[in-house]
Amino acid sequence: MDIIDKLSELASKISKQKSAIQTEEATKTAFIMPFINNVLGYDVFNPLEVTPEFTADVAIKKGEKVDYAILKDSEVQILVECKKLGDELNLKHSGQLFRYFSVTNARVAVLTNGQVYKFYTDLDAANKMDEKPFLVLDLLDIDDHVIPELIKLTKPAFDIESIINAAGELKYVSQLKRLLAQEMASPSDDFIRLFASRVYEGPLTLKVREQFALLTSKATKQFLSDKVNERLKSALNSSKRELNDAIEEAEDSPVAIGQDDDGIFTTVEELEAYNVVKAIVRSTVDVKRISARDTKSYFGVLLDDNNRKPICRLHFNRSQKYLGLFDAEKNETRHPVDSVDDIFQFSDALRETISYYN
Repeated sequence: MDIIDKLSELASKISKQKSAIQTEEATKTAFIMPFINNVLGYDVFNPLEVTPEFTADVAIKKGEKVDYAILKDSEVQILVECKKLGDELNLKHSGQLFRYFSVTNARVAVLTNGQVYKFYTDLDAANKMDEKPFLVLDLLDIDDHVIPELIKLTKPAFDIESIINAAGELKYVSQLKRLLAQEMASPSDDFIRLFASRVYEGPLTLKVREQFALLTSKATKQFLSDKVNERLKSALNSSKRELNDAIEEAEDSPVAIGQDDDGIFTTVEELEAYNVVKAIVRSTVDVKRISARDTKSYFGVLLDDNNRKPICRLHFNRSQKYLGLFDAEKNETRHPVDSVDDIFQFSDALRETISYYN
C-alpha cells in the first residue's frame, strides 16, 4: 500500500475504535505505534530505530522522558510526545519536548493524540523548538497538501534538509489558511474595513461597517460555494468525456450499452453514473482497479472486479433512483437520487468505502 492507503486504513481504525480508547497507553498501542511503524516506516520493535520512554540528560529535569525517539544512523532525528485520544494538544503540558529538543540532535518534534499530529522544528531560533507547528495532520480530515511533506519524514525518504527548507513556507501557509478560514466564518473588523474600503466610497461609519459585516460574510460564502461548484462541474465534465469515450468503444467494452443475451440492459445514464463514481474515487485508488457488473436488478461498481469488494450499487431501473452505499460490514443503505449529479454529494462516503478494502 502507498502512504495514502496506509493513512486511510489508520483513519478507518480510529473511527471504529475511538470510543474504546480511554487512556494514553491505549492510544499509543492502537494508533500511534501503527502510525510510526506503518505510515512512517520505522520498526517500533527495533530499539535501534524507535526507543520508547527515551531519556536524556536535562539539567533542570533529571530522569524526564519523551514517549518515543526515532533514530536514523544511530542519531535521534524525531522526538514524539503522546497524549490520550481526544486530549487537547497544548505545548504548555509538553515541556519535555522543548527541553529535549535542545539537548539532542533531533530537528523534528511531534505532539500527537493519535488522531492529530503536530510537527515542530526550530525555524525561529536554532536548537529551540518553535511554539507553532510547521505541519499539522488530522487523520480524520486529511489535507492533501500535507502528504508530500509527510513522505519526507518516512524512513525510506527521510531528508532533514529538505524538511527544514520546506518547513518555513509550510508553517506560514498553514497559519494563513487557518486565518482565512476564521475570516470566512466570522469576518473581523479589519477584514471588513479592508474590503469595504475597496468598493464603498463613502465614510465607513458604524452603520456602514455593520452593513458590510453581513455583506462580507455573504460574499465570502458565495465565493467558496462558486469555487466548489466549479470543481464539481470540472469533475462532471471529465466524467462525461470518459463516458463519450466509453460509448465510442462500446463494442469492445466489458460493460456495453444495450441489452445482452441475459436480458440485462445497460443504459447511458448508468454508464455516466459509473464514470462519476470513478472520477470521485480516483484520488483514493488507481482508476484501473474500478470495474462494473450490470445485473437485472442493479448496476454494481466493484474494486478489483471482486464481488466481495462492492463500492456502490446503482438502482436506476425504477422511477425513484437510488445509490446503494456500503458500510464496513458490507451492509447496503440506499439513498434516493434524482440525477447523476447527486452522486457527488456522497463523495466522502464512496472514498471511505475504498478504505475498507485497502
